[in-house]
Amino acid sequence: MSNKVKILINNMSVEIDNDLTILEAARLLNIDIPTFCHDDRLNPTGSCRMCVVEVEGARNLMTACSTKVRDGMVVRTNTKNVVETRKGILELMWANHPNECLVCEKSGECKLQDYSYQYNVNPDSIFKPLNSRDFIDNSNEFYTFDSRKCILCGKCVQICSELQMTSAIGFDERGIDTHIKIKQHDDSIDGVIDLYKCVSCGNCVNNCPVGALMPKTKDKYRNWEVDKIKTTCPYCGVGCQFNLVVKDNKVVRVEPVKGGTNDGLLCVKGSFGYKFINHPDRLKQPLIKKDGVFVESTWEEAMDLIVKKINETKAKHGPNAFSGLSSAKCTNEENYLMQKLVRAGFGTNNVDHCARLCHASTVAGLATTLGSGAMTNSISEIGGTDTFLVIGSNTTETHPVIGVMIKQRVKKGAKLIVADPRKIELANMANVHLQIKPGTNVALANGLMNVIYNEGLYDKEFINKNTNNLEDLLEVIKEYTPEKAAEICGVSKEDIVKAARLYASADRAAIYYAMGITQHSSGTNHVKSMANLALMTGNVGKESTGINPLRGQNNVQGACDMGALPDVLPGYQKVFDDAVAKKYEKAWGVSLSREVGHTLPIMMNEASSQDIKFMYIMGENPVVSDPDTNHIKKALTNLDFLVVQDIFLTQTAEFADVVLPAASYAEKDGTFTNTERRVQRIRKAVTIKGNARSDWEILSELLTRLGLEANYNNAEDIFKEMASLTPIYAGLDYDRIDDNGMQWPCPTSNHPGTKYLYKDGFTKLGKAIFTPIEHLGPQELPDSEYPLILTTGRTLYHFHTKTMTDRVEGLKATVPDNFIQVSPDTAKQYQLKHNEFITVSSRRGSSVAKVQITDTIDDGVVFMPFHFADGANMLTNPALDDICNIPEFKVCAVKVNKC
Repeated sequence: MSNKVKILINNMSVEIDNDLTILEAARLLNIDIPTFCHDDRLNPTGSCRMCVVEVEGARNLMTACSTKVRDGMVVRTNTKNVVETRKGILELMWANHPNECLVCEKSGECKLQDYSYQYNVNPDSIFKPLNSRDFIDNSNEFYTFDSRKCILCGKCVQICSELQMTSAIGFDERGIDTHIKIKQHDDSIDGVIDLYKCVSCGNCVNNCPVGALMPKTKDKYRNWEVDKIKTTCPYCGVGCQFNLVVKDNKVVRVEPVKGGTNDGLLCVKGSFGYKFINHPDRLKQPLIKKDGVFVESTWEEAMDLIVKKINETKAKHGPNAFSGLSSAKCTNEENYLMQKLVRAGFGTNNVDHCARLCHASTVAGLATTLGSGAMTNSISEIGGTDTFLVIGSNTTETHPVIGVMIKQRVKKGAKLIVADPRKIELANMANVHLQIKPGTNVALANGLMNVIYNEGLYDKEFINKNTNNLEDLLEVIKEYTPEKAAEICGVSKEDIVKAARLYASADRAAIYYAMGITQHSSGTNHVKSMANLALMTGNVGKESTGINPLRGQNNVQGACDMGALPDVLPGYQKVFDDAVAKKYEKAWGVSLSREVGHTLPIMMNEASSQDIKFMYIMGENPVVSDPDTNHIKKALTNLDFLVVQDIFLTQTAEFADVVLPAASYAEKDGTFTNTERRVQRIRKAVTIKGNARSDWEILSELLTRLGLEANYNNAEDIFKEMASLTPIYAGLDYDRIDDNGMQWPCPTSNHPGTKYLYKDGFTKLGKAIFTPIEHLGPQELPDSEYPLILTTGRTLYHFHTKTMTDRVEGLKATVPDNFIQVSPDTAKQYQLKHNEFITVSSRRGSSVAKVQITDTIDDGVVFMPFHFADGANMLTNPALDDICNIPEFKVCAVKVNKC
């Protein structure tokens, strides 16, 4: 417990907690003390010694960043001794540092340059001793390390070990030859991130105080020539905040923003994955397919043709011949307009987006058990969690910043249970790793609950007060003894018992899951099992606990919130609720269908059978993202008319009759909603490429041409309309969310937003509902013809269907080829060699992949990423969950052959 003390700094008095430092006290008095190595997020070391001060009574100067205050302390920060010592420190740094300020890219943001000016240090007068710090390391795809410019402050070492938790950077050699050594990532073994090897997150680069670590770039600029625009990352659902650094209408760098969801941390895609914005492949002009060939068109011609086809289709086939795919990569405002176009313009509820392929089972499962299909808690609450159950989520690759935060918390003593068919990176830190067979999540959850109940570890008071249907659940789980669950899952019963005790005995336990739970033909039941487990232990409705589905794309949560789903209008208001429908009819001036529309997989089936004639796709690439690629290609080919709106000519756009060029996230304003329900701003940083337009502008014009009011001057106008009709967003506006965003539900203008759900109980349902769930195996299991289980997922270096990441040289070079991971015994059985290309086949198609032999996967199981065209989704099983229609991406049967 801290106590207040009074100290004197430069004859100014301050009262401060006794567990704080002299540096923190000085800042309260607006007294500047120079630092190189200090960062508020790091343990202070004083290693650079630039922050030395005089403390009355002390024999030596003290480092302000690492010296705690004490009552009555008298400190002086600018005495002659202090100034001369700091000057001497700078001179020692210059002794090994080249005097290249005139040509150094760090000029203008270099602390060594600034402090040398402040302390009147002349580098030319300093003796330069010989040492081994005279090399430049260009081996990384994304940054360079110039040892000559390194001042050995150690900040990069701490950033990597304490924040990024990779420990890929360290000191090498001794004395005058001491230098920084970076252990670069080596993917010669497998595609899983290796411990203690660089993952190119760029956090060391972003925090280097001098020019030793610099991003690789072909753009020349000086730091005083640029503008910085704060925005939200366009990749995964974490919603990291960063500045786009712009010169001459071009993004030249990204720098993280401290605070917010990511607290200054980024992953490799966030730091370096911006170069697709300026890529020459960007669509710049509308395209119309004439005689099988795309021809550049005007907006007028393209819009005339689209509206003509809409009117013809509606007259001949009716509204249900239409369908629309919205996009988790587009803004809330654009998703709102897309579902408005489909519902009010086309006259149907046949609208969906890629959430159908990733978290449709989350929405269905959590909504029916708890009341809301969203992440219950907040990213910041990771710091208070005692035990994590990470299941079906390769978090450090798919949501890297959240993965890092979990690692930080575990390093501080939290317990970690990992359940995944692969030995993912987090498994190396886990107290228990349950390497379960793909598709056995329900059996595992039931086994855990069997132990928890039989050992009296359940929360009886919470259950009695907040839940219904426990007895029915107990009838099912009593059969799932640790022995039975272990047999189904392929793990030891001892590990199931240990995991159950760890999870149930924690004061604050949290479940984090992703598509390893959801992408199954019984995915909704897998999600309900997670709810059962959390409810049994009372880990819902309080801070640092909960059920936390990690959304895969930047705005998949927002696209769901905006009603880009066939059964709900914005805010999850049912399309068949007459009062809701009438509210929207009044606002939009049109009659609306009360009939639930088709989900994405059913749309494709209907298109394949030619029952759907017209499809409009915004920012989606189903040819690569959906299961059974050949079926998707057939469906798109059978359409009468296809419009694709995107930033690149994707594999899906190749099938279009009209392609409309859209703006990237950096070229427009709007909002994204991240995985923790936080609504955050994106801001226009550069002008749109060529003759492209923002998605919302395109949709607004189409609405107007179809006779609907769409008088929007900007994205904010759309947000205001949406919020006025959507209760969970009703209290949000651009001013309120401008700084750090806000979390829904936020029903009124004075509501603070909702950090975690169910604090006041399960008000939508009255009580949460336990659901008895039996384990059901996957729809397709290995046999003599297809003897291997294929499971799929993502890699750190690519995103979704590679539309963006394949246009970033470093990302593409790091993972250039489709690959398949196999165990050493599986490789031996099928005579596979590391790095050779083989053919992988299922009942639906074949794919060529590069072999990676790794001990991170079980015998008889293989893994492929889904990013590549003609890759994993040539093989995957389109079998659907009958509740929410999510396909079974995670398990299918395959065979391998030599090419």
